[in-house]
Amino acid sequence: MASITFSHCGLCVSDLEQAIRFYAEGLGYEVAERFDVDDTFAGTLEVPKGVILESQMIVKDGSKIELLGWTNPKASGTPLASRSQLGLTHLSFYVEDLPAVEAKLLSLGGSTIESTRTHVDMGQTTLDLVFLADPDGNRIELMETLPKP
Repeated sequence: MASITFSHCGLCVSDLEQAIRFYAEGLGYEVAERFDVDDTFAGTLEVPKGVILESQMIVKDGSKIELLGWTNPKASGTPLASRSQLGLTHLSFYVEDLPAVEAKLLSLGGSTIESTRTHVDMGQTTLDLVFLADPDGNRIELMETLPKP
């Protein structure tokens, strides 16, 4: 079989600078390469004529996310509202000090999805987790493994 390697996932965002702050300051991603997409790509890759689009790559621990900041046409639609909907349902992160990370993400425009807050007994440890929505509503799962008291 031919070699296959994961490249990245893409997120369409309504405010590129806000998304960069959320993922960089809140989750520790580093800003990487940035591309301006213009009419050179019109008619390919779902790019219409007259496009104004910035593609900002962010990286962390070998993962890469492409933040797509559309100016023309404007971003449209809504992210998934439930993990039972088809499509990419969430990005998941292990964290240390879940309350502090959650507070930081809230200060950067995120919002907690309280109905997802749970504690899972894993024998010798407990897994605390909660889902947040990024500024555009994309779901982010935060998980912290804690020793049992």
